Amino acid sequence: MMVDGPLPTTPEGNSVLVVMAHPDDAEFGCGGTIAKWAAAGKEINYVLCTSGDKGSSDPDISPFRLAQTRRAEQVNAAHALGAREVRFLSHEDGTLTNTLALRRDIVREIRRFKPDAVICQDPTQRFGGNRYLNHPDHRAAGDACLDAVYPSARDPHVFPELLIEDFLPHKVHEVFMSTTQSPDVWVDITDCFERKLEGLRQHTSQVGARFEQVVERIRERSLQVARMHNLPFELGEGYRYFRLD
Repeated sequence: MMVDGPLPTTPEGNSVLVVMAHPDDAEFGCGGTIAKWAAAGKEINYVLCTSGDKGSSDPDISPFRLAQTRRAEQVNAAHALGAREVRFLSHEDGTLTNTLALRRDIVREIRRFKPDAVICQDPTQRFGGNRYLNHPDHRAAGDACLDAVYPSARDPHVFPELLIEDFLPHKVHEVFMSTTQSPDVWVDITDCFERKLEGLRQHTSQVGARFEQVVERIRERSLQVARMHNLPFELGEGYRYFRLD
């Protein structure tokens, strides 16, 4: 189905579910959008496929301890952006794959929160330019989320065990695919950029010692993208948009 007119930069419905691989993925990829939509009255909830238990170069920290730290950081970051609830699926970090178990877990959360729109990661992005290789967990999380949105969450005969748990079918109407190389929707986050940074600031285990460098890199990249795409604003986050009516 073709969408008539310009593509929307705000979901039509009130409820948005953000599905990401790791703690901090949302804040890096779509934190300004989350802050903007939350300020506009949208209900934002998070689902994290992992707890980020492998996300450290320190060989002396245990994955269990790291997961506890990163879970707390993610909850604080989500609340700083205006989101309500964060749920962790606790799949192993670093080896995430699009299994039926992962898809079922995401379907459960879609049926729990009943979102009108979903933000997820782009499963087709393997690299960016010649300086960035996309984490395989990001691709797996995006792939599983899209499969969960359509058709699994919608169809009652897929994962019938969820019906026994009283998680009834739900149809998502809009998908905003983040961290994509082919965006067709841009959200102006110029006025929400500081809120995005406040969300990122909570991830001390990941950006604490180099926060200012991270901020400068994000700002410069955003300005370059705005110029490249002739955007009418300085700072934006891009998405590939799907309407599933």
